[in-house]
Amino acid sequence: MIKKDTVIRIARPTNNLKEIAKMYEKGLDFKVLGEFEGHNGFDGIILGHQNNLYHLEFTQHKNSLVDGAPTKDNLLVFYISKREEWKDSCLKMINAGFKNVKSFNPYWDDFGCTFEDPDGYRVVLQNKSWNV
Repeated sequence: MIKKDTVIRIARPTNNLKEIAKMYEKGLDFKVLGEFEGHNGFDGIILGHQNNLYHLEFTQHKNSLVDGAPTKDNLLVFYISKREEWKDSCLKMINAGFKNVKSFNPYWDDFGCTFEDPDGYRVVLQNKSWNV
């Protein structure tokens, strides 16, 4: 059973491990929580915030190449309710090397900005509160 204190890790492969990890670290103010090399042919970097219940893992396999994002609607969405914090976060994404792009789904452009990494994966910074 999944409980509310369960940690979620979102993992995805890349051909640009160090570059992608650095971008997400800088753009989202994440910290490196862990790294590994040569684990069954995989290297990886785990990013996040120490006390959050989610983190990202990027991996690279030594003997294979991966394609980029399967669609332009594969998104990580972060809800940032405070306007100034959201604006600062958007600027950090640009400074980290993300490309500001028009969202495939226009809904995300109403209150947010969409950013794309070199692999074609997208992050939305939404200037709204998340209400369940």
